[in-house]
Amino acid sequence: MDFALNDDQLAVASELDKLAARFDTSPVDFHGFALVSNELDQQLEENGFFELASMDDMGPIAAALATERLARQPYTAEIALSMLLRPMLDINLPRPFAVIENGRPGRFVASAKTLIIIDGDAIGITHPAAAHVEALPDSLYAYPMGRLIGSPDIKPLPAEQAATVRTWLRVACAAEMAGLIKAAIDATVEHLSVRKQFGRPLGTFQALRHRMAECTVLAGGVRNLAFKAAWSGDAGDAALACFHAQDSATRVIYDVHQMSGAMGMTLEMDLHLWTYRMKALLSELGGRGGQSTAVAESCFAEA
Repeated sequence: MDFALNDDQLAVASELDKLAARFDTSPVDFHGFALVSNELDQQLEENGFFELASMDDMGPIAAALATERLARQPYTAEIALSMLLRPMLDINLPRPFAVIENGRPGRFVASAKTLIIIDGDAIGITHPAAAHVEALPDSLYAYPMGRLIGSPDIKPLPAEQAATVRTWLRVACAAEMAGLIKAAIDATVEHLSVRKQFGRPLGTFQALRHRMAECTVLAGGVRNLAFKAAWSGDAGDAALACFHAQDSATRVIYDVHQMSGAMGMTLEMDLHLWTYRMKALLSELGGRGGQSTAVAESCFAEA
């Protein structure tokens, strides 16, 4: 499957590449986990990238492309939900967005102005006050994590709108995971190209090349399924894309860290920024089990 962008989408992609290039490398003195950029968030806001999905000749596919591209950066910001979920609910809902799923901590919760509350099959929306949320600075997930500590007023969503939320949460997860997987593979390929054993680069060994090729095939599948789901907006496509993303990430995380050796476990190499973020996304919306159930219900209900 190949997606051909129109002229407007190509122009947006070019401008996005220029903006992202400013955030391509982490600071030399950074040795932590959550590398957050308020400047990246501000630049995306000021240049209208969060409204891509609602623009004529752009739509959700353009927002998914932007989400995937930005997920490759070592820097992070609340991007996926604002680009892909917010326009499907109400473009005027204040951002940043975050999700609390069955009471568990979530990404960007401490700074969120709109919280999606998932409690079993029920989904609601709230706009928390500062006293309702708490940051978790010691998290290893490479995102700014937080949790809900108060009891804000939650507006329950009707079933149809709740289903829309689940669909676009899955699309957002798949699109973001596609970028994270691509970045992790690229970082590992670079390491294999410069690291030598037995007098030659590791990347010249056939066994490692085969494994990296398998990871690259998985990455391509995740990317294409994510874009297809963004294009169709179909619940089954979204569940399948999210399942493949979470399933593939499990394999890719194992392979890239094994092939990066001890360097992959150091804070000097940026690999952990992408793989730890993938770890955070692996359990979203019930993880692979939750996506498998959704695929069965959406794609095979009549079988």
